[in-house]
Parts: sequence; C-alpha cells; structure tokens
Amino acid sequence: MDVVEISEAADDIKELDDDLKPARTDDIKELDDDLKPARTGNVFNATAHVVTAVIGSGVLGLPWSIAQLGWVAGVIMLVFFALATLYTSALLADCYRDPVTGKRSYTYMDAVNCHLGKKQVYLCAIAQYLNLLCTSIGYTITTATSMVAVKRALCFHTNGHDAHCHVSNIPWMIVFGGIQIFLSQLPDFSHLKFVSIVAAIMSAIYSFIGVGLSIARMAIRNVSGPVWGTQLSPAAKTWSVFQALGNIAFAYSFSMVLIEIQDTLRGTPKYAPETVTMKKGTKWGIGITTAFYTSVGCLGFAAFGQHAPGSVEGIQSSVKGTKLFHTKN
Repeated sequence: MDVVEISEAADDIKELDDDLKPARTDDIKELDDDLKPARTGNVFNATAHVVTAVIGSGVLGLPWSIAQLGWVAGVIMLVFFALATLYTSALLADCYRDPVTGKRSYTYMDAVNCHLGKKQVYLCAIAQYLNLLCTSIGYTITTATSMVAVKRALCFHTNGHDAHCHVSNIPWMIVFGGIQIFLSQLPDFSHLKFVSIVAAIMSAIYSFIGVGLSIARMAIRNVSGPVWGTQLSPAAKTWSVFQALGNIAFAYSFSMVLIEIQDTLRGTPKYAPETVTMKKGTKWGIGITTAFYTSVGCLGFAAFGQHAPGSVEGIQSSVKGTKLFHTKN
C-alpha cells in the first residue's frame, strides 16, 4: 500500500463516527446548552425589540402629561422613570438563568417559578395575563383611534375644515385584531426580528410627525407652557398629576416581554453572555426612547402650553390655518 492509498484510507476513517457508521451531519455546535437551535440575537436586535416594546401608545399622551406637570417636574419624571425602568430591567435580566444550575427561563413566569417558587407562578399568571389583556385592548382602541384621526385629517385636507368627516373605528379594530392574531402564531421573538425593526422605524416616524406638528404650531403662534403645569383647582391638579405620572410610567413599560427578548440573544464564551447583551440593548433602547419621549412631550407642551391635547393625533386638529392639513386659510 503506497502513501496515496494510506492517505485515502485515513480520510475514509475521518468520515466515520465512533460506531463506524457514516458521520452524522448534524453539528452539535449549532445547538445551545438547552439543545435548542443556537440563538443569534445581538445588541442591535435587542435594541430593536426594546424600542418596539417601549415606544407605543404611551407616547401619544406625553404632551398632555408634561402640561400637567410643567417643565421642571415633567422633565424630571421622564428621566426618573427612564432610570427606574433601566434599573428594574437589569434586575430582571439577571433572573434569566438559574443562579445554581444555569438553566434558562423562556418566559417571565419561568423566571418567577425559578426564583420565587411555584405558588407565586399562579399569582404571576393572573397579573401578567390581565396586564396583557388590558394592554391589548388599549392598543387596539388606540390604533383604531389613530387611524380614524388620519382619515379625518385627509378628509379635512380635501374638503375643508368644516366638512362632515365621520369615520367609524370598528373596521380598523377588526383589521388590527386580525394582524395581531396572525403575528401571535409565530413561535417566538426570534421570528419577529424584521417586524421589530420595521416597528421601531415606524415608532420613530410617528414620533417625528408629532415633533413636526408641534414645530409647525410654534411657527404660527409662539406658545410656552407654565413652568409648574396647568393652573387647576387643588383637587383637579392632584388628579391630573397622578394621571400624568401613570401615563409616563405606562409609556416605559416592557417588562412583560423582557425575558422573551433575552431568550433570542446569543450567549457563548466566544461572545458576551446574553445577560450582558440584554443590558446593553436595554440601555440603548431606553436611551433612544427617552430622547423620543422628551422631544415629543416637551415640544408638544411648548407648542400648545396648558392646552396640549390628550394625544398626539389630536395635534393635527389643533394646527388650524396651516398648509399641512387644510387647503383653505
């Protein structure tokens, strides 16, 4: 047997497994430690998911919320809730793995079961699913209301501000609900990367629209809100302040999906652990969100003062006499 034959025989041996059967083609390196397909998410994906989860209908009411609190307290509360969200998100990210066994938690309730025990899971399930239900209802109503506002704006633009532009929000609720049912069939967040990126871009777009409308208003009429917010009776002021704080807190909420986002991230010795990646993504996401929130809230308040509308889509009906929405002056 010459050297060539020996070399060919050695190559044949390499193509066999230890049981002398043809080598299996499935590469164990493509699996994570829980024998599931390797996660591929990175900081960019985590940031996109966080921005998508955080920037939602809560941004629509920020001008009104800042109007109730005023320049000083309003800005302070925006920063405070941003830092509070960042801190609590870091704590929750640390709960992704069991501190003893290193086992992953795939959902929020898995993390509760791991760290607090099975009894707390039932309470968590009630709280989380009730939260998801109410949030879904809120988003459905807000989406329909926003689409109706767009349709009305187009109607006013075409027919004049005195036109009768009644639009039903029921069809938009049905359309939005159908889209949500379709998206809910996707297995996990790893299949929603593209949707999250598109949604993050859309969030930026409608935030910039709100900023643009506020600037347009300021160009027409220079309005500056009072330093300490709206002037109301003590009882009404107290109620409006607490409502404004609730709006800001709701605008930053995304803890219900943080664990699911983290479960899509890559974490190996070669790369940063998924906890580190999640914390970096959260910092970027909360930072971007705070910049948007501050711009929309403060510019909306500066443009409309204590008469800031309850939602961004209400701004379009307040910008009268401009070429943005009307053909007649």
